[in-house]
Amino acid sequence: MRVLRQLRTAIFGPGLRRFRLLLAVRLIGQFGDGAFQAALATYVVFSPQNAATPGKVAEAFAVLLLPFTVVGPFAGVFLDRWRRRQMLVWANVVRAGLVLGVAACAAAGSTGFLFYLAALAGFSANRFILAGLSAGLPHTVNRSQLVAANAVSPTLGTLATTVGAGVSVVVHAVVGHGQGSVSGVLVCTACLYALSALVALTMPADGLGPATPSRTAWRTALASVVHGVAAGAKHVVERPAARRPLAAIAVSRFCYGAVTIMTLLLFRNAFNDPKDTNAGLAGFAFAVGVSGVGFGLGALATPFVARKISLHRWIPLCLVSAGVAELVFGAPFREPTLLIGAFLLGFFSQGQKVSTDTLVQRNVDDDYRGRVFVFYDMLYNGSFVVAAAFAAATLPMDGRSFAVLGIVCGAYILAGVWYALRTPKESGPEPPAPIPAGEPTTPAIR
Repeated sequence: MRVLRQLRTAIFGPGLRRFRLLLAVRLIGQFGDGAFQAALATYVVFSPQNAATPGKVAEAFAVLLLPFTVVGPFAGVFLDRWRRRQMLVWANVVRAGLVLGVAACAAAGSTGFLFYLAALAGFSANRFILAGLSAGLPHTVNRSQLVAANAVSPTLGTLATTVGAGVSVVVHAVVGHGQGSVSGVLVCTACLYALSALVALTMPADGLGPATPSRTAWRTALASVVHGVAAGAKHVVERPAARRPLAAIAVSRFCYGAVTIMTLLLFRNAFNDPKDTNAGLAGFAFAVGVSGVGFGLGALATPFVARKISLHRWIPLCLVSAGVAELVFGAPFREPTLLIGAFLLGFFSQGQKVSTDTLVQRNVDDDYRGRVFVFYDMLYNGSFVVAAAFAAATLPMDGRSFAVLGIVCGAYILAGVWYALRTPKESGPEPPAPIPAGEPTTPAIR
């Protein structure tokens, strides 16, 4: 009840009109993000007119993840120079135009260079908007309300993204997977982005800061980001207790990416009739949901495990267990066993993720922590992009490949053994591992 009272106060409390407007900008925009992502996946992967090749699937994941890897670190440079309210308005207007371009390409039946360029630019604009929403939030509430506002805003935003994706999938299932259906959803998404821009316009032009815009030269500011990421990487390399978890999670994320694309192709082209795209989409969505349940339970279990054994021991146990689970439940290439493997992989992946976040937080200097986590995010999402390229080059159309599955399982197990051998034997039980704050981790992106 206390939590519910805090949420109600954070949203409906007196003097919080500006916060409610900022929250509305987020919810409208992130609902559109979910619809955009689902429409892109439906058109590229789950539409009868487009063959779902490993290369096409890899391209779709690259479009989703490259903005997190490349664009995200540089967003702060611009957010400290421009009025954030104006940035929210114009970034939403720009991405509305870009989504209309994607809709035009879909209506013409194109999945060529212009289609992916417009989609990539649209998702890149999204990185500026999400960063701007977070940077502007402290200007809409007082200090005592900031924790509650930070809890409410990203959580409801993630829920809006999920609902938007679900609505988009339902529309495609009811209306059909034709080019007109996808284009219609994308046009509606562009309208949502335009509405988000209009809501942002109702706030004062300087209401979200910055109070004193940065006067640093563009070249100097951009170079400082590059130098900051490099300094964060160097700091990690000098600290084995943080370096080993990051190296292990890069391997794990690569393996998880390969398994995700393999699973998608199996549901699309092997477990279901390739012409029955509704069944393929529903099956893959269910597998993602099962893996998501594993993620949640893995996050809850890790603090209890940390009371019994060292996180440095839990990480190799998660790696080896993930490899064994994929070998046992993935090798039959059957839907029921694959779902069991998806659950276990989600559980052990998130257990490793929470442990890695905690160990990195504990073992880097506070002055470097921000730069280290920027490097961490780039490594985490970049590993998935590399996995997409690997899957495109090695997986067959139906996703069945004992060779690729063997490589993935071997990489998991070898990484776990390497980590266990490199970890000091005297590592003992630790205090409960906190679940780091921030945007929730999903099976596809952090």
